[in-house]
Amino acid sequence: MSNLPFRDPWAKRDAWRRHPVFSNRAMFSSMFPGLGIAIVAFSAYVLADNFYLSKRNEDASHH
Repeated sequence: MSNLPFRDPWAKRDAWRRHPVFSNRAMFSSMFPGLGIAIVAFSAYVLADNFYLSKRNEDASHH
């Protein structure tokens, strides 16, 4: 018996599994495309709506 380290005969076929595209972070970010943009857009809408409605209610209460 030789003291050579274990050599995986399927290493070339499994190399794609270690590619950065298939990392957990990449998988999670591609699971919800556009989620970050949607959160920012919705937050901006809510803030603008609250600001607009508060101004409108203040104007209506003075009359």
